[in-house]
Amino acid sequence: MSERTRASVLKELTAAEQPYELVPGSVFDRPCLRFKNAPPTLRDLFSQSRSEVEFIIYEDQRLTFDEAYIEASKIAMILVNDYGVKPGDRVAISMRNYPEWILAFMAATSIGGIAVAMNALWQPEEMAYGLTDSGAKVLFADEERLARFAQIASPPKVQLISVRTSAYPNAVDLANLVAKLENSGQTIAMPEQYAKPEDDATLLYTSGSTGHPKGVASCHVNIISALMSWELDQTTAIGLMEEPPEAPAHPPATLMAVPLFHATGSHAVYLASYRHQRKLVCMYKWDPAIAAQMIEEEKITTFIAPAAMTGDLVLEAQRSQRDLSSLASVGGGGAPRAPEQVRNIEKSFTKALPGTGWGMTETNAIGTSIGGIDYLERPDSSGRCSGVMELKVIDEAGNALDANNRGELLIRGTGVFRGYWNRPDANAETFLPGGWMRTGDVAYLDDEGYLFIVDRIKDLVIRGGENIGCGEVEAALLEHPLIHEASVYAVPDERLGEEVGTTIYTETRIDTDELNSFLLERLARFKVPAHTLQQHEPLPRTASGKILKRELREEACKRLNL
Repeated sequence: MSERTRASVLKELTAAEQPYELVPGSVFDRPCLRFKNAPPTLRDLFSQSRSEVEFIIYEDQRLTFDEAYIEASKIAMILVNDYGVKPGDRVAISMRNYPEWILAFMAATSIGGIAVAMNALWQPEEMAYGLTDSGAKVLFADEERLARFAQIASPPKVQLISVRTSAYPNAVDLANLVAKLENSGQTIAMPEQYAKPEDDATLLYTSGSTGHPKGVASCHVNIISALMSWELDQTTAIGLMEEPPEAPAHPPATLMAVPLFHATGSHAVYLASYRHQRKLVCMYKWDPAIAAQMIEEEKITTFIAPAAMTGDLVLEAQRSQRDLSSLASVGGGGAPRAPEQVRNIEKSFTKALPGTGWGMTETNAIGTSIGGIDYLERPDSSGRCSGVMELKVIDEAGNALDANNRGELLIRGTGVFRGYWNRPDANAETFLPGGWMRTGDVAYLDDEGYLFIVDRIKDLVIRGGENIGCGEVEAALLEHPLIHEASVYAVPDERLGEEVGTTIYTETRIDTDELNSFLLERLARFKVPAHTLQQHEPLPRTASGKILKRELREEACKRLNL
């Protein structure tokens, strides 16, 4: 396919009077293209999607789109009437992929609140930071998260609403609150207060290269533009087909296996389901055998997950006798796939073709996409740019580079977030004149506009789609009284893509189990190094005093046979 052909289809689909018509506009005073026919806010998206079609499936619980809206309206009434939530107030959500996560999100964003999607893997200190930094007024949490909240030495002032547990006296059980409202005789309706399109809707925390995670604040337009952008990409792909696709054998259904607190889970899997009228089958936790069973029983048509999980499913498909023929696509996100896995997806499923894309929490998960034959022919590419975004590669001096030249990737457009919550310093580093945003990725664009990510500038480990800031792990290691110096880096991992490795300088050898227990009091389990190398002399440094991290990483990979 030539760029001209793709460009012509995009031009046709986004022309005047078309469903995906694009018009010049702005978001946060940054010029960009906007979808003329997009729902103005998430509340509009939710209300416009009401129907008797099945929406949320969790174990034996099944809710239609209309039933979900009614249940969300009840929670919204409780937030407004009992907890005084006003537009702009932060409502934190920390739990498994329960239906209540979705309903609380719908409720909070429909009344102008900002949904704080907290990482459910965070340990007590991390929870405390997220709640304090966001200034959350209310926290919806399940039993596991409330147990961690109870361990916080100086807990933040936040009103607790418990989900699927009544074991915590300081938290009010959501089921009891809903029952009380239902018994009050009040008319159930979404409260009148609402958000404006450019008001913040979500706060998702992402690990940076140093220090604490940063809150990524995005507005309703950012998020809905991302959803419309994926629709446009899919419609463009259909428009490029030589023959129209066969009518689907099953209604749209997707497996909600990735955490909802990730942009992949919240946006590409969950929020994208509204306009598609797509059934959302939620998993308690990832298990490839259970996933295969659910795909067979619920006739799942799409599955989107990081490479580690799609790789697990490929192996299960090859091993299992389950009928997975309903799957039409297996999408990726969060971390790149090995080319061999791309080819294995096509071989392992009856109909499913592989797809992936590149995006960031800061871009509401949109940027580029690729799928089908294009992806099979270019398995190491992240695809071509979304219709509402622009890409540019620059050198160290800030000059734009021609095709096939490596440099730092910049992005701008409708999906780019407002900025980091309470972090003007990080915003100053991230945003450049003209609305461009620094991604921290080293990349190049080929002659046809395909993006290839080759390295990263930011000091991060991407473990199974989870961004882990090396600086945060180093800071936790240096709290140990016996550790004088620490360097954290990414090491290859066959399943997860990367794992956390570290080299520490300590005069006295530290027992690995003891060190891990120490770190688990400060870090989520997935951030604790899988490989720890100890040495009894200072770490190597440059003449200016900077630790030679690349040298340490190479030495570690050699010693670990990675």
